[in-house]
Amino acid sequence: MNDRTAVVTGAGSGLGRRIARALLGAGYRVALAGRREPALRETAGDEANALVVPADVADPAAVTELFATVRSAWGRLDLLVNNAGVMHGGTVAELSVDDWRQTVDTNLTGMFLCAQQAVLLMREQDPRGGRIINNGSISAHAPRPASVAYTATKHAVTGLTRSISLDGRAWNVACGQIDIGNAATEMTGPMAAGIAQADGRVVAEPTFDAGHVADAVLYMAGLPLEANVQFLTITATTMPFIGRG
Repeated sequence: MNDRTAVVTGAGSGLGRRIARALLGAGYRVALAGRREPALRETAGDEANALVVPADVADPAAVTELFATVRSAWGRLDLLVNNAGVMHGGTVAELSVDDWRQTVDTNLTGMFLCAQQAVLLMREQDPRGGRIINNGSISAHAPRPASVAYTATKHAVTGLTRSISLDGRAWNVACGQIDIGNAATEMTGPMAAGIAQADGRVVAEPTFDAGHVADAVLYMAGLPLEANVQFLTITATTMPFIGRG
């Protein structure tokens, strides 16, 4: 894998950090993208194959510069893990327009901007092609209470994934999506104390080791480009999602 290159967005914490470190451990050269440079440097540690590139995925100019930096450093891109995201809680009656727009700008427009720049690079390189993996979330399937913006963007990511997968055929670009439910990260920490359910109860929910998400991404990334995991869902086994709980 030591000649394969990747970009991971949201690499400064949580799942992005775990995925980036897993790719580095597998021999990838990895560009770590995110808004907080100190956090990105903490992810990179002493890894010689890590390239720290501070970037806000909601900023088109910053995204263009991110991929220009990758092109300059390595000459090609084999993998984009489109992971950056934000979550603002709020019902449709309560959520502010500013929080809605920030969620859409980061979770949806940011993924589009990164995918666009990745495809532009992948279709021109030799050999041509590459892979994009979008982080969709279990919220791409069903909402939690008071999550209107997050859920709307994650449903939209599914459409983005399907469109990129179709468009990408012309340039040997594969695109798949990983939908994650209750991986143990800083974001899911409060679940142990209890989280609101659709029936009004507040219930503690199980989580699972986020390393399994990184393993799943490694599997998806390791396939030859003639094969693709279109959608992969990984959840805590007993989380209240399937059926009635």
